Amino acid sequence: MTRHPHHFKIAVALAFSAGAWGIYWLPQRILVEGGLTGGWGTIAQMVIGFLILLPIAFWKLIKKKETGFGLPLTGLLVGGGFICYALSFLLTDVVRALILFYMTPIWTTIFEILFLKKRPGKERILTLGMALGGLWLVFSKETILPLPENAGDWLALAGGAIFAGGMIRLEVVKTDGVFPIIFSFFFYGALFNVVAGFVLVDYLGEIPGFDAFVSMSTFLIAISVFYFIPTGIVILWAPSKLGAGLCSILFLSEIVVGVISSSILTEEPFGWREAVGSSLIVIGGVLAVVLAPKK
Repeated sequence: MTRHPHHFKIAVALAFSAGAWGIYWLPQRILVEGGLTGGWGTIAQMVIGFLILLPIAFWKLIKKKETGFGLPLTGLLVGGGFICYALSFLLTDVVRALILFYMTPIWTTIFEILFLKKRPGKERILTLGMALGGLWLVFSKETILPLPENAGDWLALAGGAIFAGGMIRLEVVKTDGVFPIIFSFFFYGALFNVVAGFVLVDYLGEIPGFDAFVSMSTFLIAISVFYFIPTGIVILWAPSKLGAGLCSILFLSEIVVGVISSSILTEEPFGWREAVGSSLIVIGGVLAVVLAPKK
């Protein structure tokens, strides 16, 4: 695809937005401590995002403009992939969830070859190798080869593949602006989340009491308005401008922020592996942006 006129600005915005998701574990932890256990805090986030955007969708419907209701495949792929990722944190170790989900660049490259008939150039092989090498270095002290061992592991792995499919979809789908995409993410993602919550009830637990949702409502609305929706807009809009493959590499900025934030806010260690591995991911991302083909 032809390089976008604002290629570098979009790439920086995406890296920052994806990096913001590196602290996603923190609001998840706050929600669990507030009583929204078993993944129902994630469901509440999706539903609130949907409700906030619903009036705009109705206005667009009245104006006979595209709302996002007509993008079920796109919404289920990007929303479902994210939900699998979020729920995996509740069923496996954070390290395993991160490394299995962030096989995304590999899935994206495979899907680009299969569905978009693209062939990765030398620059993609170089930057992908550096980014994944940095990812492996950060987590290799825990596991040499990340193979699924439990339900959470399988959810993380499946989530990465599903989300990668969603990015391929975002690269080719034509919409009237970004709103239909973000609305389909929340709407179909919420539906996917509710179904997943009931299917996995034996793993995730029963629905919390109504008072838990009420007590955490202010926090849920705040993170939706100031965190979830703004970063989601950039993340879901960027693949159509940069390409799914490049975006999947830039998404690894979440790993860097996640490793650093967990070391600062928890007792997680930050040693030479984390420093060198994070540096490789950052360098790989920068090179991916700079070396991206202009045509």
